[in-house]
Amino acid sequence: MLRYLIAFFFIAHGAAANAVTQAEVMAGSAKLYREQIDELRQGYRLDDDERFGARVAALARPLIEQAKREFPESAAWDWELHTTTEGDANAFAMAGGKMLVSRAHVEELALTDAELAMLLAHEIMHAVLRHNLKEFEEALRLEPARATQPYQEFEHDIDHDNGLMRKLANFNRRQEMEADREGLLFATRAGWPPQALAAYFRKLAKQSHYPNFDRFDHPSPASRWRAARELAAQMEASR
Repeated sequence: MLRYLIAFFFIAHGAAANAVTQAEVMAGSAKLYREQIDELRQGYRLDDDERFGARVAALARPLIEQAKREFPESAAWDWELHTTTEGDANAFAMAGGKMLVSRAHVEELALTDAELAMLLAHEIMHAVLRHNLKEFEEALRLEPARATQPYQEFEHDIDHDNGLMRKLANFNRRQEMEADREGLLFATRAGWPPQALAAYFRKLAKQSHYPNFDRFDHPSPASRWRAARELAAQMEASR
């Protein structure tokens, strides 16, 4: 019995020692972000529209400052925001506040300032709610053996292993809905009208060729628009 208890001790503590931490996720995100930023810079596509960059920065700055107040952990982050005319990027925020916004996405949807603020708030919520870390934790719950996998391999598989990605799909769709909901609430606290923010999701649904179908890692645009307008209506009614 003692032999089995000792074996269990080492297995349990070994798994704990290899659990993914927020520090690891932030370091990994910073590296991936730097690689993408450097690639855009080398192609002269980084911050290559001064007017658009200034618009995004003006809208993002107060939201980031609010995030620092509401989520004190993020006050110590090295927030970084860039823009690009590269069409493939859309918009994202990685762990630690590493953000990129594509002009092509904003122009395709003809976003107003409120709608662009909603997009930014959604991405900020991904970062401050630790969605990257939670995705790793869910992957470990689904496949515990990955606790012994080197972090960089695990990080790669999160985005490239089709089997793992399929297992994570529903979880990631729930995280997207959470970022929508919390982002709308967050941006409203920053002073934006709820209905004007929710209009971002109407444009997403209108622009989509398949508005009623879930994507691999995103809920259907129609379901996002429905949830946003219902939340906005509730907020307007409670004022």
